[in-house]
Amino acid sequence: METKFTENQFEEFEKYEVLSDQDIFTKIWTKPRKVFKFINDTQYEKYMYILLFFAGVARAFDRATSKNMGDNSSLLTIVLGAVVLGGALGWISYYIYAALLSWTGKWLNGVANTSSIFRMIAYAVFPSVLALIFLVPQMAIYGIDVFRDADYTSAGTFGNVLFWTSAFIQIALSITTLVLMVIGLSEVQKFSVGKAILNLILPIAVIIVPILLIASMFWLL
Repeated sequence: METKFTENQFEEFEKYEVLSDQDIFTKIWTKPRKVFKFINDTQYEKYMYILLFFAGVARAFDRATSKNMGDNSSLLTIVLGAVVLGGALGWISYYIYAALLSWTGKWLNGVANTSSIFRMIAYAVFPSVLALIFLVPQMAIYGIDVFRDADYTSAGTFGNVLFWTSAFIQIALSITTLVLMVIGLSEVQKFSVGKAILNLILPIAVIIVPILLIASMFWLL
C-alpha cells in the first residue's frame, strides 16, 4: 500500500533528521546537538519519566555518599530511601531547576520554556543514570562502607581494581552529564556555549547569594 505525504508533512521532515529511539541513546554520545535539536523540535518524551525516576535515584545515592549516611543508617534503609523517595520525588528538583533556568535564561534572551528545558534535562542526565550500574559492584564489595568515610584498601587487589575502575567511570559519566546539559541548554535556549554555562550557574547564584546575604546579616546582629 502506497503511503501519501502532504506538503506540510514533507516540510516537517525537512526541518530535522528523524531519529529512532535507539538513535536517541546512541547518538547522544557523539552527536548530542543533533539529538537535542530533534528532542526539542519534536517534543520527544518517550522514556522521559523513566529517566527522571532513575536520575532521582542516582542523586539520592550521591547525597547518601556525600553525607556519609552509612554512619547512621543501614544499607537497606539507604537503598529503599533512594529508590522510593529519590525515584518518586527526585524529578521535582529537576523541574524546579528547569523553571529557574527558563526564568534566568530570559535575562540572557533565552527562548525555552520550562517544559522544553525539563525535557532536555531528562535526556542529558542519561549518563548519570548509567552510573547506577557501576554502584552495584561497589556495594557488593564494600557494602555499607560505600556510604561512609571508610578505608577502601582492605578488599584485596581484585576488589580494589574493580571498585576504583567503577568509581572512575562514574566520575566520567557525571562529567559527560554536565557537558550534555551545556549542549542541550545551548540548543533549546538558542545560546552560545558560554551563555549556556552562565545560564546553568545563574539559578544557583539566585538562590545561594540571597541566603548568604541573609545569613551574614544575622551574623552581624
